[in-house]
Amino acid sequence: MALSLLPFLLLSSLFLLNQPLSTTANIHRATNFRSELISERKTSTNPPLTTKFEVTKPIKLPKTKPCSYFLLQHDFGFTYGQPPAFANYTPPSNCPSQNFTTIVLELKGKSKGIQYDRIFGVWLGGVELLRSCTAEPTPTGIDWTIKKDITRYYSLLMTNQTLAVYLGNSVDSSRTGVYDLSLTFHFYPAEVPHKSYEPKLGNSVSGYSSVADLILPISRNLPLNDGLWFQIQNSIDKQSKMFNIPQNAYRAVLEVYVSFHESDEFWYTNFPNEYIAANNLTNTPGNGAFREVVVSLDGMTVGAVWPFTVIYTGGFSPLLWSPITGIGSFNLPSYDIEITPFLGKILDGKSHEFAFSVTNALNVWYIDANLHVWLDKKSVKTEGQLLRLNSLPPVVTPESNFTDLNGKFLISASRSISSTGWVRSSHGKITTNSIQSLNYSNIIVVGSDGDLTTVNQIINFNDSVYAMLPSSSTYSIRSFKRFPLSLYFRYVDQGNGFNSFVTNITLGFNEEKVKDADIGVLASSLKNLQDGHVVSVAKGNLQVSRLWSTKQAYQYDGTEFCYFRNVTSTNDTILYDKEGNTCSKKI
Repeated sequence: MALSLLPFLLLSSLFLLNQPLSTTANIHRATNFRSELISERKTSTNPPLTTKFEVTKPIKLPKTKPCSYFLLQHDFGFTYGQPPAFANYTPPSNCPSQNFTTIVLELKGKSKGIQYDRIFGVWLGGVELLRSCTAEPTPTGIDWTIKKDITRYYSLLMTNQTLAVYLGNSVDSSRTGVYDLSLTFHFYPAEVPHKSYEPKLGNSVSGYSSVADLILPISRNLPLNDGLWFQIQNSIDKQSKMFNIPQNAYRAVLEVYVSFHESDEFWYTNFPNEYIAANNLTNTPGNGAFREVVVSLDGMTVGAVWPFTVIYTGGFSPLLWSPITGIGSFNLPSYDIEITPFLGKILDGKSHEFAFSVTNALNVWYIDANLHVWLDKKSVKTEGQLLRLNSLPPVVTPESNFTDLNGKFLISASRSISSTGWVRSSHGKITTNSIQSLNYSNIIVVGSDGDLTTVNQIINFNDSVYAMLPSSSTYSIRSFKRFPLSLYFRYVDQGNGFNSFVTNITLGFNEEKVKDADIGVLASSLKNLQDGHVVSVAKGNLQVSRLWSTKQAYQYDGTEFCYFRNVTSTNDTILYDKEGNTCSKKI
């Protein structure tokens, strides 16, 4: 049997469409892969499930009644290559209090019919608030709800802006699903109405507050078609945006949004180019299994993102993500890069450039960013200096050992980026040191002449920011992230015309955070692990049976509250679901 990951991932749908297995078939061919899944949904006889959900901790809310503002409702049907849906946004004006402690974005989606999963984004004034993937519909209809804490965008939400939502979709005789999205913002007033909202995460002398005074969009400009994200097409493509900041800035953080699609949707399963060439494989994405998003400022590499492997709701098999969707699929993570050490380079009142590229990229990556800026209200101009920047290219060690279609491919990589700089403002002279430490390991093993494939990958992504304050005390933020991924695909010819496909997936997002501040140490721990299994048996072109299950264990321990949820589903039915507020350990 010729090598292909596709048979393990499409399961019985290959038989339903009467397509032979061949070297031209591959999981990464988005068109073929997605059309198979549509057929799979059309022929499913399992009872439809109405509500899809992503397991995550609840948002901690004050004991006040929110002021809720309905902003937009739009049906996304024939929207590929079209402008986003727009709405005029004005801050809330008729709340009993204009002093809000928490602001929540609530998005409700529904669809009926047959359709691919679709990526979409929500922008306010060009600043991305949410990147998400739709749930995949069924002929009888589905719905889902996303809630995201957007309090960090407080300053933006207090000004008049243009709201934009883009979801590229296409409807035809086979893909009938239209996505209906509605968007509401909920503003929660402070429990003490007249208490000024200025939450501190650091020493009060430093002026470090939890929300920035200004947020600048590092995204494509309106008007345009498609989304506001930049599209990275290949490994040499670089997309950039010019910007300038007020000259009284004393802190800056770049928040980066990343998603990967088409030939790189499953980049962590890509084979080395020499293996593809030696076996004469066609339509098979290559460039190996390592990717890195590189962020530069005026040509200097200031940070990198080694992204969490979000699996969208149609990824591998849509059965795995119904009703429990993949980690991060409804609310893709963003990544913060401390820019404060570089402020001395960009406080001159001139325009400067942020640029994005992706190492080894194939088409296509969607990337944009938000620049959060803190301003010194007691001065019109601050000053600063970059003292040190250590940013060598990543050390990547690839190893390949294969004979014909069987082989083992290992890639290990490591990188460290550190910068130090000072800024003098009315808060005094603050020296900031930012360190990124990243490690990566990926092992792909192919056996049984391509009928067995395993992928095991671990990403360690650590960030630390230290600020030396005028009082000689230190304020710090440390994040230690670990993203494990394990995939198993096997095709077995059982004889007498019977064939079986087995797919196993393990996906994890773990993070430890520590913030040392004048109010004490704020710490949190997140352990989030999913396991999914699909088995399909067919005889010839006729499916005989299939069985699938997904389970998830979520545990968040924080200084302020704890939350856990354990949930298991089999064949679209929830078998076990328990949640609570018990801590697993002392923080």
